[in-house]
Amino acid sequence: MTAVRSGEQVPSVNTVERSADEIRDANTRYHDLAAPSYDSKWGIDFGPAGQGQVLGKLRKALGAKSGTRFRRALEIGAGTGYFSLNLVRAGIVQEATCTDISPGMVATLNENARRIGVQVRTARADAESLPFPADSFDLVLGHAVLHHIPDLGRAFAEFERVLVPGGRIAFAGEPSRIGDRLATVPKRTAAALAPTWRRLLQADPRPPSPNGSEGGLEHVVDIHAFAPGDLARYARAAGFDDVSVGGEELLAGWFGWFNRGLEATAKPDDVPMLWRQYAYHGYLLLQRLDARVLERRLPAALFYNLLLTARKRQ
Repeated sequence: MTAVRSGEQVPSVNTVERSADEIRDANTRYHDLAAPSYDSKWGIDFGPAGQGQVLGKLRKALGAKSGTRFRRALEIGAGTGYFSLNLVRAGIVQEATCTDISPGMVATLNENARRIGVQVRTARADAESLPFPADSFDLVLGHAVLHHIPDLGRAFAEFERVLVPGGRIAFAGEPSRIGDRLATVPKRTAAALAPTWRRLLQADPRPPSPNGSEGGLEHVVDIHAFAPGDLARYARAAGFDDVSVGGEELLAGWFGWFNRGLEATAKPDDVPMLWRQYAYHGYLLLQRLDARVLERRLPAALFYNLLLTARKRQ
């Protein structure tokens, strides 16, 4: 994948090519529509369970640096605050600044922060043009955001600029090219079995969303799937050292996509709590199996999620 300048055509995971400006606009509109129901859709949690998930991902990304605490952190594409709010609550980040291209996401994040009593700074910002001085942050992080950004070369240069010397980047939840293809199997299987599953649970079909799939924009905003070397090259080209890319979630990813595929077809109130407990605890069990066995033995490219970390030169 090649970086592009504003207005140039961007290679997409689809066959349709769109300009960088069109993709930024689609990202804004898509995430504005998604913001009100985002936390319930993805089971976002700001308690001990959510903190455990976020800390686990950060530890995997940072490795030996996982015990480090950061005074000033900047989150790119923070969404509703899942990562930063949990990191502040856990005491890993002292001062968090959260950015997103979507005003709707920023508004929901501010409401979440108010509700749980966490103070953060927020700003609507484009990752390719960050409104912060150089040497402002000790950590730049993000979750499931890089695959939305048209000009990754410019974005990584911005990450490097706003970090203090020796500061780190940590990005998790980025779709791998092979893992994304493998995930189509549980997704298609869930779609085929959904009518039978609903009959067994006596669940009514979910009515069509008034916005469709967030306005029919999902296929526009997911523009990259990565090989591990892609992410490493972007980081090195921006001047980062100690670049590391790992994989996360193979069995847990398949299990999660299959169950979410089923649940997405039913009215939420019709999905029994017993099923939700099975899906949640089964995911955690397979996540532990992945972490203890498969992630140590299999190539990163096979996993659904990639994790990237690197350090700015001193």
